[in-house]
Amino acid sequence: QVQLVESGGGLVQAGGSLRLSCAASGRTFSSYAMGWFRQAPGKEREFVGYIKWSSGSTYYSDSVKGRFTISRDNTKYTVYLQMNSLKPEDTAVYYCKLTEYYAGTAYWGKGTLVTVSS
Repeated sequence: QVQLVESGGGLVQAGGSLRLSCAASGRTFSSYAMGWFRQAPGKEREFVGYIKWSSGSTYYSDSVKGRFTISRDNTKYTVYLQMNSLKPEDTAVYYCKLTEYYAGTAYWGKGTLVTVSS
């Protein structure tokens, strides 16, 4: 059974930083990417960024580019989201997603809440 578990969310003041983690388990994965999405209250889930596991290439939405950084631990299926210069509009539940792009499978975590106070 595949599981993705996020951690690291919490309350932070505007301008502060948080680091989220997401660990995947349950089986081995191939040709995949791990990414982050977020959903603010009353809004649709939106893309934040992802990292392609084989190459380490990253891609970010314009709203977080330059403030957020995604990295990975090559020894385990773990991805990180370093969030700096946080803004109140970054308040959301952050979800981790693992996508096997050739197999066409995708898995989601249950999310972790990030609240940025002004």
